[in-house]
Amino acid sequence: MVRARVILLSAAATLGACSVGPDYRPRTAAELGVPEAYSVPGAPTREDLTRWWNRFDDPVLGRLVEQAAANNTDVAQAIARLRQARESLVQSRGSLLPTVSGSTGYQRNENLRGGGRSFTLPDGTVVDTGGGGTNNFSVGLSASWQVGIFGELRRTVEATRAQYESAGYDYAGVIQTVQSETARNYVLARAFQAQIANARASLTLQDDNLEIAGFRVQAGLVSSLDSEQARVQRAQTAATIPSLEQQYNAAVSRLGVLTGQAPGALKGELVAAKPIPAGPASVGIGIPADTLRQRPDVRSAERALAAATAQIGVAKARLYPALAITGNINTNATSIGNIGDAITGGLFAGLTQAIFNGGRLRSQVRGQEAIAEAALASYKGTVLLALEDVETAIVALTTAQAREREFAIALDAANNSAILSRSQYRSGLTDFTTLNQQEAALLSARNGLTQARSDAATALVALYVALGGGWDANTIPDVDTVRATNVTETR
Repeated sequence: MVRARVILLSAAATLGACSVGPDYRPRTAAELGVPEAYSVPGAPTREDLTRWWNRFDDPVLGRLVEQAAANNTDVAQAIARLRQARESLVQSRGSLLPTVSGSTGYQRNENLRGGGRSFTLPDGTVVDTGGGGTNNFSVGLSASWQVGIFGELRRTVEATRAQYESAGYDYAGVIQTVQSETARNYVLARAFQAQIANARASLTLQDDNLEIAGFRVQAGLVSSLDSEQARVQRAQTAATIPSLEQQYNAAVSRLGVLTGQAPGALKGELVAAKPIPAGPASVGIGIPADTLRQRPDVRSAERALAAATAQIGVAKARLYPALAITGNINTNATSIGNIGDAITGGLFAGLTQAIFNGGRLRSQVRGQEAIAEAALASYKGTVLLALEDVETAIVALTTAQAREREFAIALDAANNSAILSRSQYRSGLTDFTTLNQQEAALLSARNGLTQARSDAATALVALYVALGGGWDANTIPDVDTVRATNVTETR
Protein backbone atom coordinates (compact mmCIF):
# COMPACT_ATOMS: atom_id res chain seq x y z
CA MET A 1 0.00 0.00 0.00
CA VAL A 2 2.79 2.39 0.94
CA ARG A 3 4.67 1.45 -2.23
CA ALA A 4 1.61 2.25 -4.33
CA ARG A 5 1.32 5.66 -2.73
CA VAL A 6 4.98 6.48 -3.39
CA ILE A 7 4.63 5.41 -7.02
CA LEU A 8 1.49 7.54 -7.40
CA LEU A 9 3.11 10.64 -5.94
CA SER A 10 6.28 10.17 -8.01
CA ALA A 11 4.26 9.84 -11.19
CA ALA A 12 2.30 12.97 -10.33
CA ALA A 13 5.48 14.95 -9.74
CA THR A 14 6.95 13.72 -13.03
CA LEU A 15 3.85 14.65 -14.99
CA GLY A 16 3.73 18.01 -13.25
CA ALA A 17 7.09 18.90 -14.77
CA CYS A 18 5.45 19.06 -18.21
CA SER A 19 4.07 22.48 -19.17
CA VAL A 20 1.99 23.06 -22.27
CA GLY A 21 1.88 26.35 -24.11
CA PRO A 22 4.62 28.51 -25.62
CA ASP A 23 7.72 29.46 -23.64
CA TYR A 24 8.35 33.18 -23.51
CA ARG A 25 11.15 34.48 -25.74
CA PRO A 26 12.53 38.01 -25.31
CA ARG A 27 12.43 40.06 -28.51
CA THR A 28 15.58 41.53 -30.00
CA ALA A 29 16.02 45.21 -30.77
CA ALA A 30 15.72 44.48 -34.49
CA GLU A 31 12.40 42.67 -33.99
CA LEU A 32 11.07 45.70 -32.12
CA GLY A 33 12.05 48.10 -34.90
CA VAL A 34 14.79 49.83 -32.90
CA PRO A 35 17.36 51.63 -35.14
CA GLU A 36 21.07 51.58 -34.45
CA ALA A 37 21.24 55.33 -33.85
CA TYR A 38 18.93 58.29 -33.29
CA SER A 39 17.98 60.44 -36.26
CA VAL A 40 18.94 63.62 -34.39
CA PRO A 41 22.45 64.59 -33.30
CA GLY A 42 23.52 63.64 -29.80
CA ALA A 43 26.51 62.38 -27.85
CA PRO A 44 26.69 58.57 -28.15
CA THR A 45 28.11 58.18 -24.65
CA ARG A 46 25.73 57.02 -21.95
CA GLU A 47 25.49 58.94 -18.68
CA ASP A 48 24.33 57.85 -15.24
CA LEU A 49 21.03 59.70 -14.81
CA THR A 50 19.84 57.99 -11.63
CA ARG A 51 19.80 61.35 -9.82
CA TRP A 52 19.54 63.69 -12.78
CA TRP A 53 18.16 66.58 -10.73
CA ASN A 54 21.58 67.11 -9.14
CA ARG A 55 22.86 68.24 -12.54
CA PHE A 56 20.87 71.48 -12.20
CA ASP A 57 22.92 72.49 -9.16
CA ASP A 58 19.81 73.79 -7.39
CA PRO A 59 19.45 72.42 -3.82
CA VAL A 60 15.81 73.49 -3.55
CA LEU A 61 14.92 71.67 -6.75
CA GLY A 62 16.75 68.53 -5.62
CA ARG A 63 15.07 68.49 -2.24
CA LEU A 64 11.59 68.97 -3.71
CA VAL A 65 12.10 66.19 -6.25
CA GLU A 66 13.23 63.74 -3.57
CA GLN A 67 10.44 64.81 -1.23
CA ALA A 68 7.86 64.24 -3.96
CA ALA A 69 9.24 60.77 -4.71
CA ALA A 70 8.89 59.83 -1.04
CA ASN A 71 5.55 61.45 -0.15
CA ASN A 72 3.48 61.79 -3.31
CA THR A 73 0.07 60.10 -3.13
CA ASP A 74 0.39 58.60 -6.61
CA VAL A 75 3.61 56.93 -5.47
CA ALA A 76 1.81 55.55 -2.42
CA GLN A 77 -0.85 54.05 -4.69
CA ALA A 78 1.85 52.49 -6.90
CA ILE A 79 3.45 50.92 -3.83
CA ALA A 80 0.08 49.49 -2.78
CA ARG A 81 -0.40 47.98 -6.25
CA LEU A 82 3.09 46.52 -6.04
CA ARG A 83 2.26 44.92 -2.69
CA GLN A 84 -0.94 43.52 -4.14
CA ALA A 85 0.98 41.99 -7.05
CA ARG A 86 3.47 40.45 -4.62
CA GLU A 87 0.65 38.80 -2.65
CA SER A 88 -0.82 37.42 -5.87
CA LEU A 89 2.54 35.81 -6.55
CA VAL A 90 2.61 34.34 -3.04
CA GLN A 91 -0.86 32.89 -3.54
CA SER A 92 -0.02 31.35 -6.92
CA ARG A 93 3.13 29.80 -5.49
CA GLY A 94 1.06 28.34 -2.68
CA SER A 95 -1.08 26.49 -5.22
CA LEU A 96 1.94 24.34 -6.09
CA LEU A 97 1.87 22.77 -2.64
CA PRO A 98 -0.70 20.50 -1.00
CA THR A 99 -3.37 21.96 1.24
CA VAL A 100 -3.36 20.37 4.69
CA SER A 101 -6.04 20.89 7.34
CA GLY A 102 -6.67 19.38 10.72
CA SER A 103 -9.76 18.88 12.85
CA THR A 104 -10.56 17.81 16.37
CA GLY A 105 -13.87 17.24 18.13
CA TYR A 106 -15.49 16.20 21.36
CA GLN A 107 -19.01 14.80 21.78
CA ARG A 108 -20.95 13.98 24.98
CA ASN A 109 -24.19 11.95 24.91
CA GLU A 110 -26.65 11.83 27.84
CA ASN A 111 -30.04 10.13 28.31
CA LEU A 112 -32.53 12.86 29.03
CA ARG A 113 -35.53 10.61 29.68
CA GLY A 114 -35.92 6.91 30.27
CA GLY A 115 -33.29 4.28 30.55
CA GLY A 116 -32.31 5.41 34.03
CA ARG A 117 -31.60 3.41 37.17
CA SER A 118 -32.70 3.78 40.84
CA PHE A 119 -30.51 3.33 43.89
CA THR A 120 -31.65 3.00 47.53
CA LEU A 121 -29.30 4.55 49.99
CA PRO A 122 -28.70 3.00 53.46
CA ASP A 123 -31.03 5.53 55.03
CA GLY A 124 -33.80 4.42 52.69
CA THR A 125 -33.60 7.34 50.28
CA VAL A 126 -34.26 6.40 46.64
CA VAL A 127 -32.04 8.17 44.09
CA ASP A 128 -32.80 8.13 40.36
CA THR A 129 -29.84 8.46 37.97
CA GLY A 130 -29.61 8.79 34.22
CA GLY A 131 -28.82 6.02 31.89
CA GLY A 132 -25.15 6.95 31.85
CA GLY A 133 -23.39 9.29 29.41
CA THR A 134 -20.77 8.53 26.79
CA ASN A 135 -17.78 10.55 25.55
CA ASN A 136 -16.39 10.61 22.05
CA PHE A 137 -13.08 12.20 21.01
CA SER A 138 -11.98 12.59 17.40
CA VAL A 139 -8.85 13.86 15.66
CA GLY A 140 -8.46 14.11 11.90
CA LEU A 141 -5.95 15.27 9.32
CA SER A 142 -6.77 15.77 5.65
CA ALA A 143 -4.74 16.88 2.65
CA SER A 144 -5.50 17.72 -0.96
CA TRP A 145 -3.22 18.45 -3.89
CA GLN A 146 -4.02 19.75 -7.33
CA VAL A 147 -1.03 18.37 -9.20
CA GLY A 148 -1.27 20.39 -12.42
CA ILE A 149 0.25 17.66 -14.56
CA PHE A 150 0.24 19.84 -17.68
CA GLY A 151 1.86 22.85 -16.05
CA GLU A 152 -1.14 25.09 -15.50
CA LEU A 153 0.01 25.90 -11.98
CA ARG A 154 3.58 26.62 -13.05
CA ARG A 155 2.35 28.79 -15.89
CA THR A 156 0.17 30.68 -13.40
CA VAL A 157 3.19 31.30 -11.18
CA GLU A 158 5.16 32.38 -14.24
CA ALA A 159 2.41 34.85 -15.19
CA THR A 160 2.01 36.31 -11.70
CA ARG A 161 5.78 36.67 -11.32
CA ALA A 162 5.89 38.64 -14.57
CA GLN A 163 2.95 40.74 -13.39
CA TYR A 164 4.74 41.44 -10.12
CA GLU A 165 7.84 42.59 -11.99
CA SER A 166 5.67 44.68 -14.29
CA ALA A 167 4.10 46.35 -11.23
CA GLY A 168 7.61 47.14 -10.02
CA TYR A 169 8.44 48.87 -13.28
CA ASP A 170 5.09 50.68 -13.17
CA TYR A 171 6.10 52.00 -9.76
CA ALA A 172 9.37 53.27 -11.26
CA GLY A 173 7.35 54.92 -14.04
CA VAL A 174 5.18 56.73 -11.50
CA ILE A 175 8.33 57.88 -9.71
CA GLN A 176 9.64 59.27 -12.99
CA THR A 177 6.39 61.11 -13.70
CA VAL A 178 6.28 62.65 -10.23
CA GLN A 179 9.93 63.71 -10.45
CA SER A 180 9.50 65.33 -13.86
CA GLU A 181 6.27 67.09 -12.86
CA THR A 182 7.93 68.46 -9.74
CA ALA A 183 10.92 69.75 -11.70
CA ARG A 184 8.71 71.18 -14.45
CA ASN A 185 6.52 73.11 -12.01
CA TYR A 186 9.58 74.35 -10.15
CA VAL A 187 10.97 75.70 -13.43
CA LEU A 188 7.62 77.31 -14.17
CA ALA A 189 7.52 78.95 -10.73
CA ARG A 190 10.96 80.47 -11.22
CA ALA A 191 10.05 81.56 -14.76
CA PHE A 192 6.90 83.32 -13.57
CA GLN A 193 8.94 85.04 -10.86
CA ALA A 194 11.32 86.28 -13.56
CA GLN A 195 8.46 87.49 -15.78
CA ILE A 196 6.89 89.33 -12.85
CA ALA A 197 10.27 90.95 -12.18
CA ASN A 198 10.51 91.91 -15.87
CA ALA A 199 7.07 93.50 -15.76
CA ARG A 200 7.84 95.44 -12.60
CA ALA A 201 11.16 96.66 -14.01
CA SER A 202 9.28 97.89 -17.09
CA LEU A 203 6.72 99.58 -14.85
CA THR A 204 9.51 101.52 -13.16
CA LEU A 205 10.70 102.81 -16.52
CA GLN A 206 7.17 103.52 -17.68
CA ASP A 207 6.46 105.50 -14.52
CA ASP A 208 9.46 107.66 -15.39
CA ASN A 209 8.24 107.99 -18.98
CA LEU A 210 4.79 109.01 -17.78
CA GLU A 211 6.33 111.64 -15.52
CA ILE A 212 8.57 112.98 -18.30
CA ALA A 213 5.66 113.07 -20.74
CA GLY A 214 3.60 115.00 -18.16
CA PHE A 215 6.36 117.59 -17.72
CA ARG A 216 6.70 118.03 -21.47
CA VAL A 217 2.93 118.43 -21.89
CA GLN A 218 2.85 121.07 -19.14
CA ALA A 219 5.73 122.87 -20.80
CA GLY A 220 3.80 122.90 -24.07
CA LEU A 221 6.52 120.97 -25.84
CA VAL A 222 4.25 118.08 -26.86
CA SER A 223 0.55 117.41 -26.97
CA SER A 224 -1.34 115.42 -24.37
CA LEU A 225 -1.13 112.47 -26.75
CA ASP A 226 2.28 111.58 -25.31
CA SER A 227 0.89 111.50 -21.80
CA GLU A 228 -2.05 109.35 -22.82
CA GLN A 229 0.21 106.92 -24.68
CA ALA A 230 2.38 106.63 -21.58
CA ARG A 231 -0.70 105.89 -19.47
CA VAL A 232 -1.85 103.20 -21.90
CA GLN A 233 1.55 101.56 -21.97
CA ARG A 234 1.85 101.51 -18.18
CA ALA A 235 -1.67 100.16 -17.66
CA GLN A 236 -1.15 97.36 -20.18
CA THR A 237 2.08 96.30 -18.51
CA ALA A 238 0.51 96.46 -15.05
CA ALA A 239 -2.39 94.31 -16.27
CA THR A 240 -0.04 91.41 -17.03
CA ILE A 241 1.20 91.14 -13.43
CA PRO A 242 -2.01 89.69 -11.83
CA SER A 243 -2.15 87.00 -14.51
CA LEU A 244 1.51 86.11 -13.93
CA GLU A 245 0.95 86.02 -10.18
CA GLN A 246 -2.00 83.67 -10.66
CA GLN A 247 0.12 81.32 -12.77
CA TYR A 248 2.97 81.48 -10.25
CA ASN A 249 0.58 80.64 -7.43
CA ALA A 250 -0.78 77.67 -9.42
CA ALA A 251 2.74 76.29 -9.97
CA VAL A 252 3.68 76.63 -6.30
CA SER A 253 0.39 75.08 -5.19
CA ARG A 254 1.00 72.20 -7.56
CA LEU A 255 4.44 71.69 -6.04
CA GLY A 256 2.86 71.46 -2.59
CA VAL A 257 0.46 68.74 -3.71
CA LEU A 258 3.18 66.87 -5.61
CA THR A 259 5.26 66.71 -2.44
CA GLY A 260 2.34 65.33 -0.45
CA GLN A 261 1.48 68.59 1.33
CA ALA A 262 -1.22 71.24 1.32
CA PRO A 263 -1.21 73.56 -1.72
CA GLY A 264 0.15 76.50 0.26
CA ALA A 265 2.84 74.60 2.16
CA LEU A 266 5.73 75.86 -0.01
CA LYS A 267 4.66 79.45 -0.60
CA GLY A 268 6.81 80.86 2.19
CA GLU A 269 9.86 78.88 1.12
CA LEU A 270 9.65 79.84 -2.56
CA VAL A 271 8.62 83.48 -2.17
CA ALA A 272 12.20 84.71 -2.64
CA ALA A 273 12.90 84.87 -6.37
CA LYS A 274 15.75 82.73 -7.70
CA PRO A 275 17.09 82.14 -11.21
CA ILE A 276 15.65 79.49 -13.49
CA PRO A 277 17.78 76.35 -12.94
CA ALA A 278 20.17 75.70 -15.80
CA GLY A 279 21.61 72.26 -16.41
CA PRO A 280 24.51 71.18 -18.62
CA ALA A 281 24.62 72.29 -22.23
CA SER A 282 24.68 68.71 -23.58
CA VAL A 283 23.63 65.23 -22.48
CA GLY A 284 25.05 61.86 -23.47
CA ILE A 285 22.06 60.04 -24.95
CA GLY A 286 23.72 56.74 -25.87
CA ILE A 287 22.13 54.53 -28.50
CA PRO A 288 18.44 53.61 -28.94
CA ALA A 289 18.99 50.06 -27.65
CA ASP A 290 19.80 51.58 -24.25
CA THR A 291 16.17 52.63 -24.05
CA LEU A 292 15.10 48.98 -23.87
CA ARG A 293 17.10 48.56 -20.67
CA GLN A 294 16.63 51.98 -19.07
CA ARG A 295 12.98 52.92 -19.56
CA PRO A 296 10.66 51.43 -16.91
CA ASP A 297 7.59 51.68 -19.13
CA VAL A 298 9.34 49.62 -21.82
CA ARG A 299 10.37 46.98 -19.31
CA SER A 300 6.87 46.92 -17.83
CA ALA A 301 5.40 46.32 -21.29
CA GLU A 302 7.90 43.50 -21.84
CA ARG A 303 6.87 41.84 -18.57
CA ALA A 304 3.20 42.24 -19.50
CA LEU A 305 3.93 40.34 -22.72
CA ALA A 306 5.66 37.58 -20.73
CA ALA A 307 2.63 37.29 -18.44
CA ALA A 308 0.23 37.11 -21.39
CA THR A 309 2.37 34.39 -22.99
CA ALA A 310 2.30 32.31 -19.82
CA GLN A 311 -1.49 32.64 -19.64
CA ILE A 312 -1.72 30.83 -23.00
CA GLY A 313 -0.27 27.76 -21.28
CA VAL A 314 -2.78 28.08 -18.45
CA ALA A 315 -5.64 28.13 -20.95
CA LYS A 316 -4.22 25.21 -22.95
CA ALA A 317 -3.78 23.06 -19.85
CA ARG A 318 -7.55 23.14 -19.30
CA LEU A 319 -7.92 21.04 -22.45
CA TYR A 320 -6.12 18.13 -20.79
CA PRO A 321 -6.90 15.93 -17.76
CA ALA A 322 -6.54 17.40 -14.28
CA LEU A 323 -5.19 15.27 -11.45
CA ALA A 324 -6.28 15.74 -7.85
CA ILE A 325 -4.97 13.72 -4.89
CA THR A 326 -6.68 13.72 -1.51
CA GLY A 327 -5.92 11.86 1.69
CA ASN A 328 -7.11 11.76 5.28
CA ILE A 329 -6.26 10.24 8.65
CA ASN A 330 -8.88 9.92 11.39
CA THR A 331 -9.21 8.44 14.86
CA ASN A 332 -12.14 8.10 17.25
CA ALA A 333 -12.06 7.09 20.90
CA THR A 334 -14.22 7.24 23.98
CA SER A 335 -11.38 8.68 26.04
CA ILE A 336 -8.27 10.72 25.40
CA GLY A 337 -6.09 7.97 26.75
CA ASN A 338 -6.94 5.49 23.98
CA ILE A 339 -7.33 8.00 21.13
CA GLY A 340 -4.43 6.47 19.24
CA ASP A 341 -5.62 2.87 19.50
CA ALA A 342 -7.57 2.90 16.26
CA ILE A 343 -6.46 5.04 13.29
CA THR A 344 -8.02 4.95 9.85
CA GLY A 345 -6.76 6.59 6.69
CA GLY A 346 -7.59 6.95 3.05
CA LEU A 347 -5.97 8.09 -0.18
CA PHE A 348 -7.76 9.03 -3.37
CA ALA A 349 -6.45 10.12 -6.73
CA GLY A 350 -8.76 11.20 -9.50
CA LEU A 351 -8.52 12.51 -13.05
CA THR A 352 -11.08 14.83 -14.57
CA GLN A 353 -11.31 15.54 -18.27
CA ALA A 354 -13.59 17.94 -20.08
CA ILE A 355 -15.52 15.98 -22.70
CA PHE A 356 -17.92 18.52 -24.11
CA ASN A 357 -18.04 22.26 -23.36
CA GLY A 358 -19.29 23.74 -26.61
CA GLY A 359 -15.81 24.88 -27.69
CA ARG A 360 -15.49 27.20 -24.70
CA LEU A 361 -12.05 25.99 -23.61
CA ARG A 362 -10.52 26.20 -27.07
CA SER A 363 -12.05 29.63 -27.47
CA GLN A 364 -10.33 30.67 -24.26
CA VAL A 365 -7.00 29.56 -25.72
CA ARG A 366 -7.58 31.59 -28.87
CA GLY A 367 -8.67 34.54 -26.80
CA GLN A 368 -5.53 34.36 -24.70
CA GLU A 369 -3.40 34.13 -27.85
CA ALA A 370 -5.07 37.32 -29.08
CA ILE A 371 -4.29 39.00 -25.76
CA ALA A 372 -0.63 38.03 -26.16
CA GLU A 373 -0.59 39.44 -29.70
CA ALA A 374 -2.03 42.70 -28.38
CA ALA A 375 0.60 42.75 -25.61
CA LEU A 376 3.35 42.34 -28.22
CA ALA A 377 1.95 45.23 -30.26
CA SER A 378 1.72 47.33 -27.10
CA TYR A 379 5.33 46.45 -26.28
CA LYS A 380 6.51 47.52 -29.73
CA GLY A 381 4.46 50.70 -29.52
CA THR A 382 5.91 51.56 -26.12
CA VAL A 383 9.43 51.12 -27.47
CA LEU A 384 8.75 53.38 -30.46
CA LEU A 385 7.08 56.02 -28.28
CA ALA A 386 10.10 55.95 -25.98
CA LEU A 387 12.42 56.63 -28.90
CA GLU A 388 10.09 59.40 -30.06
CA ASP A 389 10.20 60.98 -26.59
CA VAL A 390 14.00 61.05 -26.69
CA GLU A 391 14.23 62.62 -30.13
CA THR A 392 11.48 65.15 -29.38
CA ALA A 393 13.23 66.21 -26.17
CA ILE A 394 16.60 66.51 -27.95
CA VAL A 395 15.14 68.80 -30.62
CA ALA A 396 13.24 70.82 -28.00
CA LEU A 397 16.44 71.32 -26.02
CA THR A 398 18.60 72.35 -28.98
CA THR A 399 16.00 74.76 -30.34
CA ALA A 400 15.42 76.31 -26.90
CA GLN A 401 19.17 76.80 -26.50
CA ALA A 402 19.35 78.43 -29.92
CA ARG A 403 16.47 80.76 -29.02
CA GLU A 404 18.17 81.59 -25.74
CA ARG A 405 21.33 82.68 -27.55
CA GLU A 406 19.39 84.85 -29.98
CA PHE A 407 17.22 86.42 -27.28
CA ALA A 408 20.36 87.28 -25.31
CA ILE A 409 21.56 89.25 -28.32
CA ALA A 410 18.10 90.80 -28.76
CA LEU A 411 17.97 91.82 -25.11
CA ASP A 412 21.33 93.56 -25.32
CA ALA A 413 20.27 95.43 -28.45
CA ALA A 414 16.82 96.29 -27.07
CA ASN A 415 18.33 97.60 -23.85
CA ASN A 416 20.73 99.85 -25.75
CA SER A 417 17.91 101.07 -28.02
CA ALA A 418 15.65 101.81 -25.05
CA ILE A 419 18.37 103.80 -23.28
CA LEU A 420 19.09 105.80 -26.44
CA SER A 421 15.40 106.43 -27.15
CA ARG A 422 14.78 107.58 -23.58
CA SER A 423 17.69 110.02 -23.79
CA GLN A 424 16.53 111.34 -27.16
CA TYR A 425 12.95 111.78 -25.93
CA ARG A 426 14.14 113.79 -22.94
CA SER A 427 16.08 115.99 -25.36
CA GLY A 428 13.17 116.27 -27.75
CA LEU A 429 15.00 114.47 -30.55
CA THR A 430 12.39 111.71 -30.95
CA ASP A 431 8.69 111.25 -30.33
CA PHE A 432 7.00 109.17 -27.64
CA THR A 433 5.81 106.58 -30.15
CA THR A 434 9.39 105.60 -30.88
CA LEU A 435 10.19 105.44 -27.15
CA ASN A 436 7.07 103.38 -26.57
CA GLN A 437 8.08 100.90 -29.27
CA GLN A 438 11.58 100.52 -27.87
CA GLU A 439 10.30 99.99 -24.31
CA ALA A 440 7.88 97.33 -25.59
CA ALA A 441 10.72 95.67 -27.50
CA LEU A 442 12.84 95.62 -24.33
CA LEU A 443 10.10 93.94 -22.30
CA SER A 444 9.49 91.46 -25.12
CA ALA A 445 13.19 90.58 -25.28
CA ARG A 446 13.36 90.10 -21.53
CA ASN A 447 10.36 87.82 -21.53
CA GLY A 448 11.60 86.00 -24.62
CA LEU A 449 14.92 85.23 -22.94
CA THR A 450 13.11 84.11 -19.79
CA GLN A 451 10.81 81.85 -21.79
CA ALA A 452 13.71 80.37 -23.75
CA ARG A 453 15.58 79.57 -20.52
CA SER A 454 12.44 78.03 -19.07
CA ASP A 455 11.89 75.97 -22.21
CA ALA A 456 15.51 74.78 -22.19
CA ALA A 457 15.27 73.65 -18.56
CA THR A 458 11.93 71.95 -19.18
CA ALA A 459 13.28 70.20 -22.29
CA LEU A 460 16.32 69.03 -20.34
CA VAL A 461 14.06 67.52 -17.67
CA ALA A 462 12.01 65.82 -20.39
CA LEU A 463 15.18 64.45 -21.98
CA TYR A 464 16.45 63.04 -18.69
CA VAL A 465 13.14 61.28 -18.13
CA ALA A 466 12.89 60.11 -21.76
CA LEU A 467 16.31 58.50 -21.39
CA GLY A 468 15.05 56.60 -18.34
CA GLY A 469 16.65 58.66 -15.59
CA GLY A 470 15.43 58.85 -12.02
CA TRP A 471 15.66 55.19 -10.96
CA ASP A 472 18.18 52.35 -10.77
CA ALA A 473 17.67 50.29 -13.91
CA ASN A 474 20.04 47.59 -12.64
CA THR A 475 17.45 46.29 -10.16
CA ILE A 476 13.85 45.16 -10.43
CA PRO A 477 11.81 47.26 -7.98
CA ASP A 478 10.13 45.02 -5.42
CA VAL A 479 8.36 45.58 -2.12
CA ASP A 480 11.50 45.24 0.00
CA THR A 481 13.69 47.59 -2.05
CA VAL A 482 10.88 50.14 -2.35
CA ARG A 483 10.39 50.18 1.42
CA ALA A 484 14.13 50.59 2.00
CA THR A 485 14.30 53.43 -0.53
CA ASN A 486 11.38 55.26 1.03
CA VAL A 487 12.86 54.95 4.52
CA THR A 488 16.20 56.35 3.29
CA GLU A 489 14.58 59.28 1.45
CA THR A 490 12.35 60.09 4.42
CA ARG A 491 15.37 60.32 6.67
